[in-house]
Amino acid sequence: MKDTRTEARPIITLEAVEKYYGDYHALRGISAEIRQGEFFSLLGPSGCGKTTLLRTIAGFEDLSAGRLFIDGQDMAGVPANRRPTNMVFQSYAIFPHLSVAENVGFGLRRSGLSRAERAAKVEQALAMVGLAGFGGRAAHALSGGQRQRVALARALILEPTVLLLDEPLSALDKKMRDQMQGELRRLQRQVGITFILVTHDQEEALIMSDRIAVMFEGQIAQLDTPQMLYRRPVSRKVGEFIGVMNFLPARATVADETHIEVEAAGLGRAVIGPDQLPGGWHPGQTQSVGIRPETMSILYPGETTDRRVATGVVEDLSYYGDMTYYEVRLDGVERPMTISMKNLVGRPVLERGTEARVAWDARSLVLFA
Repeated sequence: MKDTRTEARPIITLEAVEKYYGDYHALRGISAEIRQGEFFSLLGPSGCGKTTLLRTIAGFEDLSAGRLFIDGQDMAGVPANRRPTNMVFQSYAIFPHLSVAENVGFGLRRSGLSRAERAAKVEQALAMVGLAGFGGRAAHALSGGQRQRVALARALILEPTVLLLDEPLSALDKKMRDQMQGELRRLQRQVGITFILVTHDQEEALIMSDRIAVMFEGQIAQLDTPQMLYRRPVSRKVGEFIGVMNFLPARATVADETHIEVEAAGLGRAVIGPDQLPGGWHPGQTQSVGIRPETMSILYPGETTDRRVATGVVEDLSYYGDMTYYEVRLDGVERPMTISMKNLVGRPVLERGTEARVAWDARSLVLFA
């Protein structure tokens, strides 16, 4: 089935957005479009500007320069309470002295709806987030996951065009966070509106998002689908931030518009096809190539392969039950390579000092300009 989100119109348009706090340059010429009905994430380390960008969309921060459109309307001079957005804060901002129903219905006080109509909308919102029947409970008695659901219901009851989420899962333990990731994604598909999530958690962004903007130092380094960000990061910095990636020096021996031939340290010669060409490579030039741990494999005694094979020694390992992560030092490489292997039945866990044959494929290499 065709994914209609790829054809959806922009609901938010950012044009050369700048934000200064005195001499501090928080946002630096950000231009992007966020589509109607997509789950969009702003991902980056602390201090990269992702929360500042979210707050400018919400109207809590004014732009220093540039333009912001929501649903085709220029937001210049439009205060936060007049924008078609609502926000779920990291702290949830639940009123402890109010009941769950009173918290959820707080924004409806001046809606003009009757008490019965407000109560019906509150029940509908609570059912949407899996809290049907919780309306009479005291808000201070809720668990972290329940408080998060209340915050979501309170935001969604006002039927915003865009829901803004500022690291809403960071206070939860891992098991609850994993559960809520799936529930948030299900909820977004159910209501069909645009969600914009701020997170520093790469795994969270990959799991939940249709597209991700990776930010560093107030700029978008790459805006792409989770698959493309992981498989084809445009820079070493993005590759280092998204998941685990090994980096090797490689010298170009041939470089033209159709292919590049490189000699990668520890791996040997590789021919890079047109779908992997980054540009900026010239014969005789040495630059970085990256390769993900799961795209390599350690061959066991008697195992054969049609892939290229390099040799090395297991220096260290980390056993995770279903997976083992090996640190293998390849011949001629300064730092060991991380290789992940599924712990299949009959496959032994190798000991430190074991000689290893490592299978790899040129299609797994990522070249950086």
